[in-house]
This record gives sequence, structure tokens and C-alpha cells, in this order.
Amino acid sequence: MICAVYKTRKKAGMYLYLPKKDQFDSVPEALMKQFGTPELVTLIALEKRESLAGVSKEKLVAALEEPGFYLQMPPKEDDLLLEHRVSKGLPPRADKEIKL
Repeated sequence: MICAVYKTRKKAGMYLYLPKKDQFDSVPEALMKQFGTPELVTLIALEKRESLAGVSKEKLVAALEEPGFYLQMPPKEDDLLLEHRVSKGLPPRADKEIKL
């Protein structure tokens, strides 16, 4: 099985996997609007791969068969300010608004 991988300029680390190049019929219209203009990154021969970055081969193949696409989301970003406040014994968010 060949898999086409697309990226979006709207969100770094977000990728759309399709079983066939440039066939977006199985992707919901609302998702395509959020994803924006897809840019082809690569074509992958899945039978030659034992693993993929960020997703198991089995999960990817199952998604490509039904519903016909796989959306890979970027990893959750750490909230460094929250971590700092908690490490200092402060509440997670400041109660007062800062007026400039």
C-alpha cells in the first residue's frame, strides 16, 4: 500500500495521510477547511516500513482503510509558565488582570 502524506501551513506538525495521492474525497469538508491547502510531503510504501514517526503502522493502515484518511496532530506543547507557577507554589493562573 502506498500512502500520501500532506502537511498544512496552518499548524506545524499536523499531517494528513491518504491511501492515494490527491484523492481527498474521504476527508470531511470541515476538516479540509481547517487543514487548508494540503502540501504533498512524501509518498510512503507501507509494506517496506516497520514503523513510522508518531503513529503505529497498524493504526495507520486501519484508518486508511476506514474512514479513508488519518490525521496526525502535533504533540501537545508544554505550558512553561504554568509549570513555573506551580513549581513556585502559586496557583496555575493569576487571578488579577494586568492592565497596561
